[in-house]
Amino acid sequence: MSHSSEETPLLSPELSSPERPPPSTSSRVRPKVVNRMTSSAPQPERPHVEAHMGQYDSIMRDVIIGFSDGLTVPFALTAGLSSLGDSRIVIMGGLAELCSGMISMGLGAYLAADTERQHWEAELERESAEVDACPAVERTEIYDILARYGVGREAAAPLVAELTASKDRWVRFMMDFELRLPEPDVGRAWASAATMGLSYFVGGLIPMLPYFFLSRTDRALLVSVAITVVILLIFGFLKNWLAIRTRKAGLWGSVQTLIVGALAAGTSYAIVRALDHGNV
Repeated sequence: MSHSSEETPLLSPELSSPERPPPSTSSRVRPKVVNRMTSSAPQPERPHVEAHMGQYDSIMRDVIIGFSDGLTVPFALTAGLSSLGDSRIVIMGGLAELCSGMISMGLGAYLAADTERQHWEAELERESAEVDACPAVERTEIYDILARYGVGREAAAPLVAELTASKDRWVRFMMDFELRLPEPDVGRAWASAATMGLSYFVGGLIPMLPYFFLSRTDRALLVSVAITVVILLIFGFLKNWLAIRTRKAGLWGSVQTLIVGALAAGTSYAIVRALDHGNV
């Protein structure tokens, strides 16, 4: 019995090998899968940045105090001395006040920071002695502190046990949360003195600059007033804006700083004029 040549073979090329997707299809599908896997993969968290001054708040405070005092006090003095009509007297008196004020402000800032450090060290020793003398009372105070934040006694028990396991950690917790006394920086006293002193000098030198270049004190006074008004407005705005971060607060700071500077300068000018004319 003869077989026909048109008979289908037992294993056709299509059945002898497993089906494979066309290359063009796989090349189109694979990027989609890869992209989908990439998009679903967890992305690294970006660090959260707090919009607070943080460690720079003490520096900003020293700059604000020093610059504002330097901008108003020497300006008021030079404005008053300008009524005498001698620019040499204005310059000498202004520089004398500027140097003495810079030293005074710097020493005051140093003593304040050093006193703060000594107070913290004294409180640290007292708190350490209390932990040794009456640990049960101090442990109860930890529960009371955590209760203010809504942490119950049962939930706080493991945390209290962990805190009281180390005396240093225990005392630091009481300093931070009971007394609310963060540890002052060791080098802050000198940094505060330098920052406040230099800020006072820079702030006080600005209103005096016209007297170095103009021989007539009346013209120098007008230029000094104009410069000081602009600086007071800018400084008052930045001072409040950095602290409160609102435009309304910045505008109010400008007005407030300008009023204080104008009152100080006007009062000084009136007193010197009265003394010069023998009315006082």
